[in-house]
Amino acid sequence: MTDGGAETRTLVLLRHAKAEQPGTGPDVDRRLTARGHADAAAAGVWLARRLLSPDVVICSAARRTRQTWHDVTLGMAGCPPEGGPGPAPAVRYAVAAYEAHPDDLLDLVRTVEPEARTVLLVAHNPGVSLLSALLDPERADREGLRTTDLVVHRVATPWAELTPGDAPIVDRHTARG
Repeated sequence: MTDGGAETRTLVLLRHAKAEQPGTGPDVDRRLTARGHADAAAAGVWLARRLLSPDVVICSAARRTRQTWHDVTLGMAGCPPEGGPGPAPAVRYAVAAYEAHPDDLLDLVRTVEPEARTVLLVAHNPGVSLLSALLDPERADREGLRTTDLVVHRVATPWAELTPGDAPIVDRHTARG
């Protein structure tokens, strides 16, 4: 995809799906609810229908984000684009994405190899909502991302050069299964 002769990239931000309430165990080990599993699969269908199959996935290492990504892949597989599914993405489970500040998440995105066209970041609030607002302060949702919200940002620079205000929002969706 080009924009005035320059190659564009796509960054999709996804807040993890609905998780069980905090209990006595560590927060990082919280699981998705049944609704969360269904919503994450619906997010995968939405991505597949919009031809937003990621080349690279950066996913928080927390259980609920890993489960979200797993269910997204199931949804995408159930709705392959014309011509069949593309190659499997490179998946990076990032401990640093858990409880990350928006600058930390931006740093993770900046490490993506230049040839990747579409990146999916599966993370947590408030970091993922604040990253969206950092990248497009005018169009970001003031309420932040809800569970299984997807926000699509268009990036005109190489990943390593991505800066605040540099990636307008071009689409958004709340996935519900």
